[in-house]
Amino acid sequence: MRILIADDHELFRDGLRMVLSDLSTDLEITEASTYDGALGLVERAEGDDPSVAPFDLILVDLVMPGLPWVDGLASLRVAAPQTPVVVLSANEDRRLVLEAVRLGASGFIPKTASSKVMIRALDLVLSGGVYLPTTLLDESSMPMASALSDLPASGPPASGHSGSGGQDGTAMISPLTPRQRDVLSLLGQGKSNKEIARQLTLSEGTVKLHVTAILKALNVTNRTGAVIAAQRLGLT
Repeated sequence: MRILIADDHELFRDGLRMVLSDLSTDLEITEASTYDGALGLVERAEGDDPSVAPFDLILVDLVMPGLPWVDGLASLRVAAPQTPVVVLSANEDRRLVLEAVRLGASGFIPKTASSKVMIRALDLVLSGGVYLPTTLLDESSMPMASALSDLPASGPPASGHSGSGGQDGTAMISPLTPRQRDVLSLLGQGKSNKEIARQLTLSEGTVKLHVTAILKALNVTNRTGAVIAAQRLGLT
């Protein structure tokens, strides 16, 4: 398993290396201390050189030299669209977390998290799920729908819907079949396609088709966006 650690603090990278040893016995870890350095490594890994394999996971701090974090994270997602990117940050502000996942991050792990929590979170992401900190999911501190309503829209409303069906998002869910709603609910719980298939007694291929239909109906581009939509709709 190839993992890229992008963080400008060498001490944190050293500590993370030790934590990641519990993730797999076969690890190849590459490090970068700037966004420019991380992007260079990712672009080389995604290039035509057969001797360099793509990364299986990218771990990135938000604040690093080279680029504003919004541009840096977006650039990494463009450079490696099939590779999960997980943000590791000391800042746990809800709006920051939401903006990161809106840009395509597959997870957001606070640097204050324990090593066990971090490993469980990365296992979830590698299995196709999305990890968000519990503070974000605590609706008692700030309703998810309220937080989402302040974020920039990811695009125009889904076809056939004006998006004016109400703040509860009912207009967004109306195109979904009951089975797709079941799949969406399990996506919101961080289930992988394999786990969803097992729980709903479906084939993985069928689950993938449902996920594709859900993303199109909710006007999102990835599973992360679907999870956020599920939170807004109260399905998780």
